[in-house]
Amino acid sequence: MEMSLTWMLLCLLLRASTAQSPAPEGVLNCCEGDVLFILDSSGSVSSYEHSRMLAFLSELLLPFSLGEDQVRVGLLQVGTRPRLEFGFDTHSTQSGLQGALRNIKPLRGDTNTVEALRMAKEWVLRPGAAGGARVGLPRVLVWLTDGVKPGDVIGPMARLQEEGVAVLVVSTGHGNYQVLRQVVTPPVETNLYFVDIDDMSIITEDVRDAIIEIIRAERIQVRDVSSNSATLLWRPVLSGLMGSYEIRFRPLLTGGVGVWRPGTSPSTGGGEYQKQTQSADSSTAKLTGLKPDTTYSAILIPKSEGQTFNQLSVNFTTKPEVLSPAVVTVSELGQTSVRLSWGPLQPEMVTSYYIEYSGLPRGKLHAVTVDRRENSTLLRDLQPDTTYLVTVSALHASGKERAMSVKVCTQEVTPALADLQLTTVGSDSVQVDWKGSVPGLRGYWLTWEGQQNSVPGQRSSLYLPPDSLSTRLTHLPPLARVCVSPIYRTARGEGLCCTAQFHSHGLAYGYQS
Repeated sequence: MEMSLTWMLLCLLLRASTAQSPAPEGVLNCCEGDVLFILDSSGSVSSYEHSRMLAFLSELLLPFSLGEDQVRVGLLQVGTRPRLEFGFDTHSTQSGLQGALRNIKPLRGDTNTVEALRMAKEWVLRPGAAGGARVGLPRVLVWLTDGVKPGDVIGPMARLQEEGVAVLVVSTGHGNYQVLRQVVTPPVETNLYFVDIDDMSIITEDVRDAIIEIIRAERIQVRDVSSNSATLLWRPVLSGLMGSYEIRFRPLLTGGVGVWRPGTSPSTGGGEYQKQTQSADSSTAKLTGLKPDTTYSAILIPKSEGQTFNQLSVNFTTKPEVLSPAVVTVSELGQTSVRLSWGPLQPEMVTSYYIEYSGLPRGKLHAVTVDRRENSTLLRDLQPDTTYLVTVSALHASGKERAMSVKVCTQEVTPALADLQLTTVGSDSVQVDWKGSVPGLRGYWLTWEGQQNSVPGQRSSLYLPPDSLSTRLTHLPPLARVCVSPIYRTARGEGLCCTAQFHSHGLAYGYQS
């Protein structure tokens, strides 16, 4: 009965925490990192204290956005045999995380914190390990303890910090201050907390801010860089707040004049800042009108009344100027026509396109002009089975001209077989005659297959040279189906088929397709 009442109390505490503590919107999407909680649930921790610690975790984590590109959370419980309740890749939603916290049960037994730290170091917090922390992102260890005989934790905690893990401690008992201050990451005043079990909610915001300070995603990325534009992406730290983002960008100086650095005043020859302003819920900005093959520096300045955010900066280099046509492709290849396409489409830079084509080696030259807003055309009235040299030229508004050539081969004409006749000879042989012999013919392909009782039999085949117009097939099964197809240089033409029907007297009969 006592245990049931305890778990009912735990559920009520967690639900109350969730209901009474709406997520501070300024925390959403703020951060990117992996946070592991080591929770003391040994025999020295009562069921009530365990439930209060879980309620504290529920309220502490509620505002964070969870997911692969945001915050991930793991929970490792301490007992005689420490147990990972859930790893970083388990919960990507708050509903899943909060539900898991409501179902955690204490382990009891001894306080084997040293073993829990070994598991954390070698497995959970190890970057790149299966189910472990992500490479290149902040890692945080938050240890919740009652301070009762945790063991020799100074060495293991020091090794974790040496590997880049930030350590925070929340003690609900009267633990050894001198020991705990040695295991936390400086500054001690923001990363070490002593609090009574019934007053844990008092430190919730402070502990959350300490975690945010470590895993705040202060990174700005550059995507979709072209010769004259680029897109900036960042974590929307102002989401839900009143404010805006100011973006400043300008090229770095070259040629021995010097290098402009973010935060300094413009130097001679570098030009003034270009600026953009984006709303507080933005996370992207497109920079346009950039110069090709130029290194730029961009600064993102979050602004919100009463709050201070770090400025973020990034350098990037635009791509060299791409003049159309940079690529020419062929599609819809036929015997007398072909579709020609080119790119990139640059109507603001190109006045017109001029396409020239002629058959090789000495065909007549043809030409067509295409509007600057088009990037394809259909070349018609071509000769079959012919190689053409096609040149796409673009006249640019700047006066520059650029041309690109490709070779195109039209498809070969492959006439179908004109006629096929079978004449039975005896009880199992047939004389096969056909009409063909068109220019470009490379031979004939014969196949025959038995169809006794409607079940296909073994297929046989035979190649004959182009001057052959007949052959005799022997030892055929009843109702054998004979097919003849013309063969050309690049493909097989459409053939004809007949079924051999054996009678007592030889009989000639026409084809069946």
